[in-house]
Amino acid sequence: MRNGVQLITYADRLAPDLPGLRRLLTAPEWRDVFTGVHVLPFFTPHDGADAGFDPTDHTRVDPRLGTWDDVAGIARTHDVTADVIVNHVSSESEAFRDVLARGEASEHADLFLTFSSVFPDGATEETLTAIYRPRPGLPFTPYTAGGERRLFWTTFTPQQIDIDVHSPAARAYLLSILDALGRSGASMVRLDAAGYAVKTPGTSSFMTPETFAFIDEFTAAAHERGLEVLVEIHAHHRTQMEIASAVDRVYDFALPPLLLHTLYSGDAGALRRWLDIRPANAVTVLDTHDGIGVIDVGPEGDAPGLLTAPQIDVLVEGIHEHSEGASRRATGAAASNLDLYQVNCTYYDALGRDDAAYLLARAVQVFVPGIPQVYYVGALAGHNDLALLERTGVGRDINRHRYTEAEISADSARPAVRAQKELFVLRNTHPAFAGECSVAGQGGELSLAWVHGEARATLRVDLVSPADSSITLTGDGGERVLTLREMLDRR
Repeated sequence: MRNGVQLITYADRLAPDLPGLRRLLTAPEWRDVFTGVHVLPFFTPHDGADAGFDPTDHTRVDPRLGTWDDVAGIARTHDVTADVIVNHVSSESEAFRDVLARGEASEHADLFLTFSSVFPDGATEETLTAIYRPRPGLPFTPYTAGGERRLFWTTFTPQQIDIDVHSPAARAYLLSILDALGRSGASMVRLDAAGYAVKTPGTSSFMTPETFAFIDEFTAAAHERGLEVLVEIHAHHRTQMEIASAVDRVYDFALPPLLLHTLYSGDAGALRRWLDIRPANAVTVLDTHDGIGVIDVGPEGDAPGLLTAPQIDVLVEGIHEHSEGASRRATGAAASNLDLYQVNCTYYDALGRDDAAYLLARAVQVFVPGIPQVYYVGALAGHNDLALLERTGVGRDINRHRYTEAEISADSARPAVRAQKELFVLRNTHPAFAGECSVAGQGGELSLAWVHGEARATLRVDLVSPADSSITLTGDGGERVLTLREMLDRR
């Protein structure tokens, strides 16, 4: 995996399909901007109940998007990250439909989890309410299987049926996915919903010792196929730190809300404390296909968070205020497919469409140790798509705009987008980023400095006037200083 900036995108929302995405990534105006791309689920179907995260066939590329050869084509020029959805499959999958038709007589019966398979002796109210939930209600959906009414485990939606990852059928299924991705030339797999993958009676069934054991086993299998592993977990920051020691990469989901808190309050203290303890083997993000997480910075029981509960309340209200109420319309009970721990909004709108503040947030992201990933809407400094939200009623669609070629061309000329591209090329090419990073500053001051031999790159953060924040570069050509204002004003 190259030490550069990666793109996160759907195969059909920035370009029409996988061949189109390859053409965009290798076009002169984008060729040096990204060293890798996380292509969000391109499996069959890519447009199901959860935007591809409910595949009927995880080993088959949706023919409307392309083929495995197209994935391999992208992998020849860019590091490819692909999702492995370890927790569930679609209710429309051939295996589940066979279970519905034949019940226990189906050869696939052991693949899926039911209430009785997890709790053969029944469960008390206390046991059921202890299950960790990302959404309201209990994680069960009634289906008639073989003429018998059964409660199937559905962590996310009724269309996403949880599998028993310990069953031989599930193991063979998951390994077949790794085989397909390994053959395609992919560099890294992202374990989607890994925290929910193992159900253990009497526990929260979220990030338990059994979950960690499963992740260890899966990581070993991925490594055998030449694949690195990125784990997606929204949880207390100490959980991120724990999982980081077991895998190649873990998301730094604390960074996005901490940066917003810092820019809203003018106080870098909480962010600086996180930078002192965070794992370095992280994938950094500001925006993703999901919302802006807040659970990642909050307290858990007696364990303090990176922010206090009152600070999180102020943060969430700040996002609503900066987005002029759009995020409120897309978050929680206001929209379907809701998550209890995320606010749905583009990052650009969460900063009130302030180019300088946005570029500063992005600069901090690419200077923080780790591999930066940039969501396609964020790469174009995108606005909230209220029309799409209104059309689908799905909160996260506010940040899932479908771009036309004309929109991409027009947005690429905007100052925030041009300056971001310059920043990404700098991150990809300056030798200092192959070295070590140090963090300094107090109160409203913050600086991040990378040093590798004679090469040095330093970001000085100015929270009072973000446009006056500066990047100082030292190398063979001497020293030069760039302010964010100059980057935004450059034609």
